[in-house]
This record gives sequence, structure tokens and C-alpha cells, in this order.
Amino acid sequence: MSARRALTARFGGLLALLLASAMVLADALTAPRPEAAPDRPPAAAGGATVSDTGSAAPRRPARPEVIKAIYLTSWSAATPARVARALDLIERTELNAVVIDVKDYTGNVVFRTGDPLVARMGSEIPRLDLAALVRTFHERAIYVVVRIAAFQDHHLATARPDLAVRDAAGRLWRDRQGLGWVDPASGEVWAYLAAVGKAAAAAGADELNFDYLRFPSDGNLEGLRYPFFDPWTGSRRRTIRRFFEVLTGALRPTGAVLSADLFGLVTVTDHDLGIGQVLEDALLYFDYVAPMVYPSHYARGFLTFRNPAAHPYEVVHYSMRTAEERRRRFAHLVSALTAETAADASDRETAPVLARLRPWLQAFDLGAPYPPPAVRAQIRAVYDAGGSSGWYLWSPLNTYDQEALRTEAAADGSRPARR
Repeated sequence: MSARRALTARFGGLLALLLASAMVLADALTAPRPEAAPDRPPAAAGGATVSDTGSAAPRRPARPEVIKAIYLTSWSAATPARVARALDLIERTELNAVVIDVKDYTGNVVFRTGDPLVARMGSEIPRLDLAALVRTFHERAIYVVVRIAAFQDHHLATARPDLAVRDAAGRLWRDRQGLGWVDPASGEVWAYLAAVGKAAAAAGADELNFDYLRFPSDGNLEGLRYPFFDPWTGSRRRTIRRFFEVLTGALRPTGAVLSADLFGLVTVTDHDLGIGQVLEDALLYFDYVAPMVYPSHYARGFLTFRNPAAHPYEVVHYSMRTAEERRRRFAHLVSALTAETAADASDRETAPVLARLRPWLQAFDLGAPYPPPAVRAQIRAVYDAGGSSGWYLWSPLNTYDQEALRTEAAADGSRPARR
């Protein structure tokens, strides 16, 4: 009986969250739409678009319908031997995409943006010729995602202390890794992140993937001070949702796909985790939402497992099945509210298109060994849960075992089909 009551309480919590999301959606539907932001590009579209500056954006190859990507740090992407190794692995397997850091946890922007706001921040370290690197991958029909860390930004927190999160004593706050953060409510930081995204899109990147879209969570959180956010009167959730709205509105004209990395627990929780992240909010604004469903990051007792990391299929399957179901319910809510608020048929035709789900999966040892069968089990779990948009693999060392990936030849005996 206790398990049944817990399940009932869980669905009650999710229902309350959906009702709260309905109010968010109602605001989004009634708010004026930015004239500069076109509709989202279709999933398989290619070709050039026109940017907000009036210039033609880069012509990109047709997008694969299912993305299967590996992650590379900017250091790996700047090392020819590592790039060659990644290209070889992609050539021999089902992989068709790569994720490259262009602004990582340090806050460094690793390519020349040509943007005056980025220049004023002093964050550029031109480690990569991003346009040339993108062309290298595009020549092999490989989809290029660039990853941009948002509010975890040690460089900006130290170079611009007026934007930094501080501890109770007024000192620069640092997380458990010793890294500083900037205030997620800062409009100047929002503009800065949009500028980095625009520059990456101008270099030809197919997708702009944003991480650390949240308030701090890893460290001593007692008495944190924010230069803009008011913890007593403000809402973390509303702040992050507003950021989603502003960021995506600024980046739509680039023609790049937009994706957001969220905590894996957003798939199964009915609150914002104290960091402002709610799955349904991100579904409203991005093209893809990427929950980081690493089994090692779930606490003991999740699904009654003493060590969730030792159960990769079960953890990923449950998380993604729950997320897909929440997305389905929210889609029904969107349709209903759109019908109610639409003044005419044309309004109904411009209803928000919800993001699809494409998770990050664990390809590293933590909590348990992660040999190829464990990685493959997660991939299978995504498909079994109804996922059809693909996945990203994360290895901090950028080492990926071919045995975890399909290598069946295409019907004509060539390499695996990528589309």
C-alpha cells in the first residue's frame, strides 16, 4: 500500500507541475512574438538562411533525422591526431555527429568571434579555427554541435566581479570544482551568451547546445548573494524560463538548431530542483532537450536500486519513458490552450512546436564500470522508451569504444548509413 500511495502522490505532483506549466504556456501564447525570430527550421532542412544582420548564414548539409554523437573537448578538437581518430570512428560506425566545446567550464571562448561584446569580456582564446574545423566534418557529412557552458563561467566571474555570484561573506563563490559562477538573472550575461552562439552559427555549426542553464547547486549554498537575482522575491524557475525565451529569440535567425542540457532528474521530478530547471519550460523554447541521464548521477534508492549506476538500462529507460510521457501530456495541453487562445485559424497554425528529447548517455566509469555492453544498454533503453531523435555520448577523456556502437554495413556494402 505504501508503494501505491507513493505512486499516487508522484502523479499528483506531476499533475500540479503540468498545471503550473499551463500558466507558463498561457503567458507564452499571449506574449507578442519577436518579429526577428522566424519559425524553427525543419529537422531535415539544409541551405542558407538570413541572419538578423541581413547577411546569409552558412549553407549547411542536410540534417540527419537521428543524431548519434560523441563529445570532444576543445583540446581534442585542436589536436589533429584526435580529430583523425574521431573521424575514423565515425566513418566505421553508426555515429554521424560530434559535439565540440567552444565555451567550457573555464569560461574561455576558444575561437575568434569577431563580436565586440565578447572582445570586451576578454574571454577569447583562439584555440580553434572553428569555421575550418566545421568544414572538415561537413566534408564527411558529419553534423556539428557546439557546446556552450552558460552560467558556470570562472573567467567572467573573475574578470567581471559585478556579475559574479558571491558567498555569504561577499567573496567570489566557488563550486566544489573551485569554479566561479555568474548571476543567471543578468541580462548582460544573456546577451553575451547569445553573441557567442551567433558567432558559432556564423562559423557553420549546425547546432548550438547550451549547458549549465541553471542556478548553482554544487557547493555551500548558504547565504549566496546575487547582483541581480533576489532570492527572497524572485523565482528561479521564472528566471531560467525568461532566459530560455530571450536566448532562443535572439538565436532563431541564425538558422542553427538549438538544444538545452538539463539535469537527468528533471525527467522524474515535479519541481525545479532548486536550480530553476523544469522539463516543460525547456520544451517550449528549444528544438531539442538533452537530459543528462547518467545512471551514476542518480542517488542510492532510485528505483529501489542500491547502486543505480549498476543498472544502466533500467535507469535510462525509466527516465526517458517518463520524460516522453510528460512531453506527450504537455503536447496535449499545448494543443488545448492554443485552441482556446487562438483568435483565428492562422493563430492555431503558429502554435509552439515542442522540443524533442535527445539525452546525454554515460560513456565513462563512475559508480560502476561502463564497458561497451553498459553503453549499448543505455542506447537500447532510449529507443525502447520511444526516443527517436538520437543521443549524445559523454566521455570526459573523449575515449569511445567501437564495440559499443553498431558497425553493420549498409545494404550496398558501404559504411553504415548516417541519415
